[in-house]
Amino acid sequence: MPEVSRFYGIVIRMNYSDHPPPHFHAKYAGSEIVVDISTLGVVVGKLPPRATSLVLEWAALHQAELFQVWDQARNKQPLDAIAPLP
Repeated sequence: MPEVSRFYGIVIRMNYSDHPPPHFHAKYAGSEIVVDISTLGVVVGKLPPRATSLVLEWAALHQAELFQVWDQARNKQPLDAIAPLP
């Protein structure tokens, strides 16, 4: 699964063959969540509360870019990197 961003030990990835709705995967310390890009809600999984907050803060800042990268993945194109949290 290609990496889209990385910050504070959190790795954000998207899969080329993933199913709708548009979403991304966030991994941290052996745990993972899946986040719906439209609602910015956690669909499945669990991270520590602080890591989840950082992921959702990052996603809110980059929601439009996440939709673009989702489209790239669906079209089997190289995925653009998205800036990490500062």
